Amino acid sequence: MGRTRPNAKKASVIAVKDVGSAPDTKALPSSPALLEKAQSLIVQCDYELAGLFIRRVLDREPNNAQAKEMLGVVQLEIGELELAKATFESLIPPRAGAPNPPPHSAHLYLAQLSDDPHLALRHYQAAIDLLTAQLKGKERAVDAVSENDDETELKQTTVRALCAMVEIWMDPSCDLCDDPAAEKTCEDLLNLAVQIDPGNNEALQTLASVRLSQERPDDAKVCLEQAWVSWKDMDLDDPRMPPIPTRLSLVKLFLESSLFAPALLVLQGVIATDDQDVEAWYLEGWCFFMMAEQAQENEGQLDGLTWQELARDSRDCLETCKTLHVNQDYPDKPLLEHVEELLAKLDALGIQPSPDDDDDEGGDGDGWEDAEGSEDGDSDVDMS
Repeated sequence: MGRTRPNAKKASVIAVKDVGSAPDTKALPSSPALLEKAQSLIVQCDYELAGLFIRRVLDREPNNAQAKEMLGVVQLEIGELELAKATFESLIPPRAGAPNPPPHSAHLYLAQLSDDPHLALRHYQAAIDLLTAQLKGKERAVDAVSENDDETELKQTTVRALCAMVEIWMDPSCDLCDDPAAEKTCEDLLNLAVQIDPGNNEALQTLASVRLSQERPDDAKVCLEQAWVSWKDMDLDDPRMPPIPTRLSLVKLFLESSLFAPALLVLQGVIATDDQDVEAWYLEGWCFFMMAEQAQENEGQLDGLTWQELARDSRDCLETCKTLHVNQDYPDKPLLEHVEELLAKLDALGIQPSPDDDDDEGGDGDGWEDAEGSEDGDSDVDMS
C-alpha cells in the first residue's frame, strides 16, 4: 500500500522578514500558512525546504500533530527511516503530547515501516479501528458536501489497509501464511472490505489473488472482470481512473490468469500515460513472450499473429524496458535479471529487434530470423 501524502493545496506567498529587522509578531506567518506552504513544497518534492517550514511550526507548537505527521513524511522521502518511525510513534498515546485519538495515518506509516509482520498487522488494525469510527460519524462534523468526499476517501483508505493485511497473511516469506487460520482470516478481511466499499477495485483484485492461491481460477477471473469493468471505458485523464500501480497490479493478475488481451489493453493505457514506466514495459514484454509460447503450442499462431511476430514484439518491449531501467537506475534488480533472461532466450531463437522506421537498407526488412535458419517459422522451436 502506497504511503498517503498530504493533499496539495494552492499556497499563498509567505513573506519572510529580513533577519536584521525588528520583530513584528503581527507580520509573522501563521502556523496554518506555514504548513500550507510546506504541503505545496512536498508536492513539488522539495523536501528540504518543506522541512524548514515544518520545523518553524514545531518550534512554536511542539505537539502540533499535523506538523509532526508532515515531518515524518519528509523524513521518509529523504530516507531517514528511523527518524520517521520515531516521529510517527510520537503521535500515538501514551507518548507525551500525543493526540487522543491519534491520526490513523500514523499507524498506517508505522505498519509500512515495520519489519515484524505481527506488529504491522497490529498497526493496520489500529488504523482500521480509527477509520471505521470516523465512518460511523463518531469523530467528525463536516458540512454535507464535504462529507461525501470525505467518506469516500475514508472508505478507500480503510479498504487499502484491509488489503494490506491480507497481503501480509498471504506473504510466503512470513510465517503467517502457514497458520491454519490464514485462509479464513483473509476471507473475513476481504468480506469486510467489500462490505465497506462494494465494487472497490483494490478489494476485488486482492480477492482475485486469494482465489488464484486457492486454485479457483474461474472465480478469480470473475473478480478481475468486476475490478476492470468499472473503469475500462474511461478516458485516461478521467480523475476516477485508478492510479498506475493499481492498474499494473491488475495486469499481473491478468497475466497469471492467462488473460492476455485485457492485460495488453490496460498496459496500452498505462504507457500512453507514462511511456517512461519501467514496469509497464516489462509486463508488456513478458505478456508478448507468454503469448508467443502459447502460439507455439497452437500451430504457431495466436489471434492471427505468428509466434515470431509476438516474440519480436516481446523483444522490442524488453529492450525498451532494459534501456529505461539503466537510464533511471531503477532499483528493482530482479526485474532486470528476468528481462535479460528473456532476451537471452529470444537471442537463442534468432529473434531480432524490429528495425527502426527510417532503417530500410539491407536485409528483407522483417527484423528477425528464425532459429537454425528456418524459413517457415517452424513452431517446434521451444521458448522455455
